[in-house]
Amino acid sequence: MGKYLVKRLLHGVVSIIAVVIIVMVMVYALLNRMLIFAGDSVYSRQMNNAKVSYMYSRWEEYGYLDYVTYAEWLQQITAAGEITEEVREQAVAFGRTPANDSEIVAEYVEQFTQYYESQGYTVQRNNAKVSGRKVATGGQQILFAYRDVPLINRVVDYFTNLVSIDNIHYVEDDSTLVGERGLTFTWFDPVYGGDKFSPAIIGNGTRHKYLLYVDGQFPYVHQNIATIQLGQSYSVNKGVDVFDTMTRSQGSYVLSNMTFPTGFVEDSADDLHTATYRAGSSSDEFSSVRFDDDYTNVSVTRRSMSKIGFSFVIGIISVLMAYALGLPLGILMARRKDKLIDKLGTVYIVFIIAVPSLAYIFLFKAIGGQVIGLPATFDMESTNKLMFILPIVSLALPSVANLMKWMRRYMIDQMNSDYVKFARSGGLTEGEIFTKHILKNAVIPIVHGIPGSVLGAMTGAIITERVYVVPGAGNLLTEAINKYDNGVIVGVTLFYAVLSVVSIILGDILMATVDPRISFSTKDR
Repeated sequence: MGKYLVKRLLHGVVSIIAVVIIVMVMVYALLNRMLIFAGDSVYSRQMNNAKVSYMYSRWEEYGYLDYVTYAEWLQQITAAGEITEEVREQAVAFGRTPANDSEIVAEYVEQFTQYYESQGYTVQRNNAKVSGRKVATGGQQILFAYRDVPLINRVVDYFTNLVSIDNIHYVEDDSTLVGERGLTFTWFDPVYGGDKFSPAIIGNGTRHKYLLYVDGQFPYVHQNIATIQLGQSYSVNKGVDVFDTMTRSQGSYVLSNMTFPTGFVEDSADDLHTATYRAGSSSDEFSSVRFDDDYTNVSVTRRSMSKIGFSFVIGIISVLMAYALGLPLGILMARRKDKLIDKLGTVYIVFIIAVPSLAYIFLFKAIGGQVIGLPATFDMESTNKLMFILPIVSLALPSVANLMKWMRRYMIDQMNSDYVKFARSGGLTEGEIFTKHILKNAVIPIVHGIPGSVLGAMTGAIITERVYVVPGAGNLLTEAINKYDNGVIVGVTLFYAVLSVVSIILGDILMATVDPRISFSTKDR
């Protein structure tokens, strides 16, 4: 079993990497990169060279290419001490055309061109757009170099940065730190005033101030030592990692009376345990009143669950409902084959299969909302738990039919097997044959799908969540595709792929546990 799991795991990892590579090729190479500007009002307002600069800078943000301007390069070599600030100011002053450039400008333009062309970049210079004696709006001179990011570099960078391990050397400049660089363990968390027993590990020089802490929220013990980074969003949730987008709480702020590190007290939704380092931030007026160091970048506490939270609650309850109804009904249909209950069950199965899911969900929504009076639209701010009923039942209906169909089929297959006939001839009662043989064998294929059903609840249901306006994870991928948010597309795909591989492996383990006759190990002959 151990060798099988290792082999399965390796195959799963290879499959995950292959899926991510395929998706990256699709979004970065096969799709027209101009599509990201379809709804970009800033891009539509730009003109001439300003529009070109904005276009390439956005492509760099979206991960299509590496992009560096002549001005940025001059700034870099000035910071490195290769030229003085005075020389930089002279070198950056273009003429209207290359022929009008000063000698010093021509010299550094040549250096810039030679250096980046030797690195495989394409160097492009756009002269100013001149109207009479005036430079047209957005027509300033630009010189830049760009290079498409190679696929292998993209894949390696993505997976090497998938998990970030925090350490005390994250902050490079010691002069920006308050106190000595290192880790401090305390039994009494300063967030609670230092008088409440609450163990914590606090960092100085790390990205997160709190690397480990305890609070009253599930799972109670939290860590920021290892952070999952699925990829940054550019439009769906701009500037936020995909994993954070899926796991952060939503809704309105939850205010509480809070004492900040400086002793300042106010009603705030800030979660001080999420504080991360932002250089120089404590010097601004707002932060200096509240914080005594540069660990000022905090998340806020919100009232409702995360996207995954909503999807998982609805999904897991629908899974439990599906198995609780589908398996007994499938068994009953098999034992009463061709009787009334079997015919009614078959009608239900055919209906669910034949009618498009969107149609019966809207039908069920109309019946539940207008006839029964249940909430038909989700409101994350509401405390009315009845709004969960329609999404849960709508999601469970096809699963119930599917389990009924397959349980009935497996049961009938086992009932017609030779070993059942031998058992009858051996004097076993129908009840003994059913419980000890037929049911045990028929349920084995069903068991394999249980982990997938449970883990799949975390991904959400696209159609159901859209119809009932559930703020879950199901709509995240479609929203990212519509907005051409490449980071979210790749991140969510990786998340789905990992869940699929894990569910298959857990299904195999569960199947072998239920039936000891199943062995995944090979024997020498």
